Amino acid sequence: MNPLLIGLIIVAALVALVLIAVMANFFNLWLQALFSGAKVSFFDLIGMRLRKVDPRVIVISRIKAFKAGLSVPTNDLEAHYLAGGRVPAVVNALIAADRARIELDWKTACAIDLAGRDILDAVQTSVNPKVIDCPNPAAGRTTIDAVAKDGIQLRARARVTVRANIARLIGGATEETIIARVGEGIVSTIGSSETHKKVLENPDSISKAVLNRGLDAGTAFEILSIDIADVDVGENIGAKLQADQAEADLRRFQAEAEQRRAMAVAKEQENRADVEKNRALVVLAEAEVPKAMADAFRSGNLGVMDYYKMKNVIADTKMRGAIAGDGKGASPGGK
Repeated sequence: MNPLLIGLIIVAALVALVLIAVMANFFNLWLQALFSGAKVSFFDLIGMRLRKVDPRVIVISRIKAFKAGLSVPTNDLEAHYLAGGRVPAVVNALIAADRARIELDWKTACAIDLAGRDILDAVQTSVNPKVIDCPNPAAGRTTIDAVAKDGIQLRARARVTVRANIARLIGGATEETIIARVGEGIVSTIGSSETHKKVLENPDSISKAVLNRGLDAGTAFEILSIDIADVDVGENIGAKLQADQAEADLRRFQAEAEQRRAMAVAKEQENRADVEKNRALVVLAEAEVPKAMADAFRSGNLGVMDYYKMKNVIADTKMRGAIAGDGKGASPGGK
């Protein structure tokens, strides 16, 4: 036989084997899609494999959508898969939204899914509203504490019923924002109450006041109701604050009194120092008297008779002091 012919036969056989292997690999998916009415060609299946797209995910999702009466092209499914989206979840969400008569198109669903939101859970929440505990026990707190105007603390727990708003899922705030806003509204409402008794008598007033604030603005949810599950009386914060203030005032007054006492002691010490200083000055002045008398004798300003007269006066003064019993008889220059 001609070697060229043999080569062609071998090449043809290899090509046939490759085609048979490819067909065997995709035959089940192709046949499943064919009998489901959602036809997918072999070339599309081969292209998916070359583009590193899981053909089974695309085919099964397309069959689901087709059987549900939705027309989703294969290219759209592949594009969302390549973008990192969850194709089965988006298709299931579209089917659930169609059955619940919720307006949701393919592009919106893909955008919500790529944003990281669980689109299927959002559709289910839109159909079947869920209840959110406020505060969230997982955050470590079980009650919202607020103080009325009479100083009594109230501890409340609320249950918020919400429904997903599909139109605001993209860019809308999450459950944490709802919990924070509801908690803020409860604290504000209790804080504006004149007495805690009014809140205990009518807890529904908290729900109405908070619900009228429009707390779901800018969030991915619509608040249907806010129910106060429990309200307990806590501590008397007003009395505690007054006691703390009184204790602080007492410490302040004691500090001021101690400061005044220290200043008085310091002043007393200064006065004693001044007395001792003055006494020293007196002693120095008395020491100058004999010198002055000696100078007077030498200069002739003081005679002997004058000295004796002065001594007599001094002695007479001492005697009078001794008689009077005041102990004061000494005078300058006396012994």
